[in-house]
Amino acid sequence: MSDTGNLSSPRGGKSAGAFRTISEVATDLDVPQHVLRFWETKFNQVRPMKRGGGRRYYRPEDVDLLRSIRSLLYDDGYTIKGVQKLLREGELKPAAAEAAPASAAPPAKPAPAPAPAGTTAEERSELKSILGELEALRKLLD
Repeated sequence: MSDTGNLSSPRGGKSAGAFRTISEVATDLDVPQHVLRFWETKFNQVRPMKRGGGRRYYRPEDVDLLRSIRSLLYDDGYTIKGVQKLLREGELKPAAAEAAPASAAPPAKPAPAPAPAGTTAEERSELKSILGELEALRKLLD
């Protein structure tokens, strides 16, 4: 299989606005295809077009949303319920929108304090989830 590169750039003759198959999206996001299908059941906003035989085709906006969901779940430690809440409240911005110029970027958040020694991976994940929820609440209060 060939390297897909960045889905926002043309690949194999496809334009940046071309629809992508589940295989291309899964490779770009580095997640298995079944995870993308699972996310469709958990996030109503992810609605790829389906053609004959159930073949999925993702729009560029779908790919951006999936990239944001993946980042929140895998990098920021959000739970599925936490991401669902962000989507419901309109707090989630697609990953492409996050690549705005530095002049339009909000002030950087301070780095979180490291977890105490002896903290398990599961506890760190739970702490990240709690931190994410607290940050979302802070945004609501600001």
